[in-house]
Amino acid sequence: MKMSKMLMPTLREVPNDAEITSHQLMLRAGMIKKMSSGVYNQLPMGLRVFKKIEAIIREELEKKGCQEILCAGLIPAELWKESGRWDVMGAEMMRLKDRNARDFCLGPTHEEVFTDIIRQEINSYKQLPLNLYQIQVKYRDERRPRFGVMRTKTFTMKDAYSFDVDEAGLDKSYQDMFEAYTSIFARCGLENSPVQADSGAIGGSTSAEFMVKSEVGEDEIVFCSGCDYAANIEKAESVNTVPAKEEMRELNPVHTPGVHTIEELETFFNVSADKFAKTLIYEADGKTVVVLVRGDREVNEVKVCNAIGEVIEFDLAREEIVNELTNAEVGFAGPIGIKADYIFIDKEVAEQSNIGVGGNKTDYHIQNANYGRDFEGVVGDFRNVQKGDKCTCCGADLEIARGVEVGHIFKLGTKYSETMGANFIDNDGKSKPIVMGCYGIGVERTAAAIIEQHHDENGIVWPLAIAPYQLVVVPVNIKKAEHMEAAQNIYSELQAMGVEVLLDDRDERAGVKFKDAELIGIPMRITVGKDITEGKVEFKLRDADEKELLTLEDIKSRVESEFVKNNVKLG
Repeated sequence: MKMSKMLMPTLREVPNDAEITSHQLMLRAGMIKKMSSGVYNQLPMGLRVFKKIEAIIREELEKKGCQEILCAGLIPAELWKESGRWDVMGAEMMRLKDRNARDFCLGPTHEEVFTDIIRQEINSYKQLPLNLYQIQVKYRDERRPRFGVMRTKTFTMKDAYSFDVDEAGLDKSYQDMFEAYTSIFARCGLENSPVQADSGAIGGSTSAEFMVKSEVGEDEIVFCSGCDYAANIEKAESVNTVPAKEEMRELNPVHTPGVHTIEELETFFNVSADKFAKTLIYEADGKTVVVLVRGDREVNEVKVCNAIGEVIEFDLAREEIVNELTNAEVGFAGPIGIKADYIFIDKEVAEQSNIGVGGNKTDYHIQNANYGRDFEGVVGDFRNVQKGDKCTCCGADLEIARGVEVGHIFKLGTKYSETMGANFIDNDGKSKPIVMGCYGIGVERTAAAIIEQHHDENGIVWPLAIAPYQLVVVPVNIKKAEHMEAAQNIYSELQAMGVEVLLDDRDERAGVKFKDAELIGIPMRITVGKDITEGKVEFKLRDADEKELLTLEDIKSRVESEFVKNNVKLG
């Protein structure tokens, strides 16, 4: 491709609204262009990268026997109502009506649609297992679109769905997809870690996220320093740290005027935060929820919602609700005598002795409260893991890093097949629900994660397999016939080899051309300059400082060696 003919609106300055590196470089390299908040158009350089990621996905899935289909993005509400998710998805779902006032949505995900196809076409165990996938645009009305293509209202997703006769079949399908994802992200040049994850609104018994460590990641990931345990903080667990049991002491109400926070309690009583339990009050779809965690812990709201069941709206309770439940100002809530629709108590609090709690009376706290004697509730794991907690698998210290989710796989089981009647006749003649799995990859998000890991002060450093073009030929002076003739010949010969080549035939200074090539991230550059009089050109890799002088005869073999080294096919 000749660069003089390309739509390639590169920018020298960083756009003001671009917060993270991948967003800045995608805009500066002319890959994407913002249309409105959370909505981006894809320009030629960006589209080529996204299509290459899609091609890798297709190749690896088809190795596992997956078949590609393409579903409509416009979905009738009836399917979502069958599964029970029409209301559960909440405001994130983009809903609309047709001219006949029928309800539709723009698909945020396609479990219902795939299940509907399968229940019409599959009726016997002989037709299973089956794994179908699509690569398609999704729509979600994000409350806070941010970080460029990391969190948008419209994005391309590969979503796949497996259909099996039993759990053993699902286990195999899940493992096949796990292996496929591992290969996909390795070929994309991404260092990533599969971690245990919460299944969220998708549902199912088991799920894993493929996370890329990144300081700008929206998720917190817990890693064990001593074994391979890893989990999203929404799912992560740690060993309970509980002091030795003490003899229960009598309750002791204490006047604590103006003492609201754990920090203020530490000062007032001159004891550490772990000697207190804090009581947080939430509203969940109009119901009241009380959660107790140790004073130095934070509530894990995802675990609380999972304990309740399907929750659409969940937030800290309004002040008037807190006043009504506690008969006190905010800051003095406690578990003793409180009435709520749900009361959840973290295991550490339940196993601790003689803890301090709010008194449910303004300016009062109570010492020596004990679970079982003074208050009751559902005991479980309702806290966030913290750095330095102990691993439940090996006892080593847990560490926390930020990460970007690029893929997510789920064991759905029969969640959708049972509610939507997707059954098959087994070899024993009985009708049974199909056992399902679900597997997603965000295409643009994967590209952004690659940039987060592969960039320098000059721009993007694409892995060869993902780069929009693999090599750029730069004639230093297009007005010199010998420069342009040699550049044209090299360009044509490399194209004939199957190399994706740019010819920078623009009437610009060489420095401008070099900067654009580095910004865009082209892996290889051949410069045709003064050395052409001796039959030589300059060869440079994007991620290397040194330059090589090559004879014209050596160009093909040198370029070919990079494809071999990077395990990328020519052509």
